[in-house]
Amino acid sequence: MTQISRFTGEIVPIAQVVTGDGDESAAPEGGGGFADYAIVSLHCLRIYLDTSYRMTIDLLKEMPQIIGEIGLSAADLPSPSTLCKAFDRIEMSVCRVLLRQSAQLHDPSKHAAIDATFYERSAASRHYCQRISYRVQKLKVTKLVDTETQAILDVHCSTTREGSDADLAEQIVRRNAGDLRSLAADKGYDKQALRKALRELGIRPLIKHRIFAPYDHAHNARIDKRRYNQRSMTETVNSAVKRSLGFAVRARSWFREFREIALMCVVYNIKRAVKQ
Repeated sequence: MTQISRFTGEIVPIAQVVTGDGDESAAPEGGGGFADYAIVSLHCLRIYLDTSYRMTIDLLKEMPQIIGEIGLSAADLPSPSTLCKAFDRIEMSVCRVLLRQSAQLHDPSKHAAIDATFYERSAASRHYCQRISYRVQKLKVTKLVDTETQAILDVHCSTTREGSDADLAEQIVRRNAGDLRSLAADKGYDKQALRKALRELGIRPLIKHRIFAPYDHAHNARIDKRRYNQRSMTETVNSAVKRSLGFAVRARSWFREFREIALMCVVYNIKRAVKQ
């Protein structure tokens, strides 16, 4: 069995559970549309293959076994424009649940680290950028990563650099509070309010203090060095995602770009589980 077949065998059941329409036919029947799990699976395969909508459909037409696992045939596959428009049907809340389910394939250790990276927006012509006021060139993406399994637990996307990294980290951690015991982060997340919030949630903060006074050295000396050093796993994961799935997003609108980033994290989790 090939890796793409194993990947499809993992994503389809997860998509069926998350979307809740696993009993429906994947292909349109009686004038209806494609089942949501089929759309999610096709978009995950597009990201897995790292190709355009048109090339994805062309490749899948030559893979009857793969699309058969979704419940489709070559004649059932949507046109590239239909697949593109169907992307809007995938809500961000669904992408987050997909990410959570894909992370569970790794049996997370409850010890996590957080860090941010930047993704390029896919290159567009200067005329196109001027016509639609397309000024933002990068997306800021913050990932919460399990330090032992290197699974991505949660993700946050932004088109601006406004706001504190520490405030953003608190927002992400609160969504995953019941699944964490410790959180490691670099000095960019040094904020007493974040440490207090983590302790109130029962999470041990592993965040080094910036040195402003002698007692800051004492605070840093008490940090569990072994756990703190695992913070570098976030950089490893960011590098692995970009090398395998690309460093840029293809979508143009910000809400589609956020969905694409979330699905990239889902695909990364499943690809890693399949290899193991």
